[in-house]
Amino acid sequence: MTKKYTLATAGRILLFIGAVVLLSACTGVAPGMKPVSNFDVDRYLGKWYEIARLDHSFERGMNNVSAEYTKREDGGIRVLNRGYSVKNKAWEDAEGKAYFVAGPAVGHLKVSFFGPFYGSYVIAELDQEDYQYAFVTSYNKKYLWLLARDTTVPQAVEDKFMALARNNGYAVDELIFVEHD
Repeated sequence: MTKKYTLATAGRILLFIGAVVLLSACTGVAPGMKPVSNFDVDRYLGKWYEIARLDHSFERGMNNVSAEYTKREDGGIRVLNRGYSVKNKAWEDAEGKAYFVAGPAVGHLKVSFFGPFYGSYVIAELDQEDYQYAFVTSYNKKYLWLLARDTTVPQAVEDKFMALARNNGYAVDELIFVEHD
């Protein structure tokens, strides 16, 4: 009887540790990437347009995609993603919340759109002079975005984004350049 209790307790402890490891892995940083420092959240707030992304289920088939960031009363950031679903012929919104992982001066946040589950939002490159473009990734190399304050970017910004992606092992041939009309 004592053996069963000990095994059950050990099983619960292992399950808890596994869950913590799994959830913390989702808020890590992709290998070889590093979040920007000297980040100024007040300058980052506002509307950003998605210029390019790697394909994933939650934005598949969407164009005119944007994200708007505003402060929350609890110290976090409200995230409102919006895009036009070509298939459904309708605008779709997703609201989430984000919190800093390593403090407000580091461009690394954890973002949740689904209850207690968080994913990593790593700003790997940023126009820190004017805050006009950002390269964003996640905890692995399946996620990558080029965001900008306008629906287009200069060719030099796109070239820099492509070089960063290619040099860090992202699937650049699978990038989707988002239509804005």
